[in-house]
Amino acid sequence: MHETDDCETRDPHGRERDRLSFGPYYFEHDCGRPYERNDHWLGFFGDIADQIIERLHPTSALDAGCAWGFLVESLRKRGVAAWGVDVSEYAISRVDDSVTDYCWQGSLTDPLPQRYDLVTCIEVLEHMPPSDTEVAITNLCTASDRILVSSTPFDYAEPTHVNVKPPEDWSAAFARHGFVRDVDFDVSFLTPWAVLYERSDKSLPEIVRTYDRVYWRLKDEQHQLRESVLTLQARLEEITRSGGLVEATRRTEAENLRLAEALLATRDTVIRHEAKLGEAIGEARRLEAELTRYQARMEQLDAILGSKSWRIGGALHRLLTRRHRPG
Repeated sequence: MHETDDCETRDPHGRERDRLSFGPYYFEHDCGRPYERNDHWLGFFGDIADQIIERLHPTSALDAGCAWGFLVESLRKRGVAAWGVDVSEYAISRVDDSVTDYCWQGSLTDPLPQRYDLVTCIEVLEHMPPSDTEVAITNLCTASDRILVSSTPFDYAEPTHVNVKPPEDWSAAFARHGFVRDVDFDVSFLTPWAVLYERSDKSLPEIVRTYDRVYWRLKDEQHQLRESVLTLQARLEEITRSGGLVEATRRTEAENLRLAEALLATRDTVIRHEAKLGEAIGEARRLEAELTRYQARMEQLDAILGSKSWRIGGALHRLLTRRHRPG
């Protein structure tokens, strides 16, 4: 995946390891997250392969610094004739069986065996000393007319990064071989600093015209954004000076307090109404029970009045009343 000089360092446990080997320790600790065959890395390189095919349509490709061959594997699964080379013997030993015939151990300082429609070189150059980098760029430019390059411009803390440079330095190095940045091709799907370099036979005035067009557009965009920020800042200062912001905050707080008090009052009213409703429901149930008892007694009285014994007793009572009536 990466290359560097033949100097030794010590890991936190005091074990010596050769940077050139880029063995298990490097891939476990120095790649941001453990570099292994899992859904994260396969998905990451699968997405890159999709973008490359959709936007660049390569028929053949070389991944220079291929590590475990994930990009080679992803491109081949999508129909691109892809190969990979890496300086790490350990990395090449980890490539999938499906691409073992298409990945080999080697240095980018050695001539490449053929030409390719596209060469990718992802986070590799910063691992190589400057003298080796010049040779590697020459070999890359000999092998293709299109080179997709990503090299971190600021990660100095990683111990194998021995040649970190700003993007313009790499652009100058490729320009010496007749390659210029495609300023209209957005490679941010890879990294914010990634660049597509293409071999160009344009004259210097045409190249300057292209670069200046993009430079002016970015400068104008920057100017407009700055003006917007200054306008917003001035407006904020005006509101603050006039007390409008403070007053508006106070009005909002007062309104919130009023609404909170109204909410509490409404809640108390609801509670009182619920209590009265409960009392009314209780009284209705009491009256309903009284009515039930009254109806039961009326039914008993009707039963007595309609009975045979009541009719006989009534007739006897009327007869006795006539006998004892005077005259």
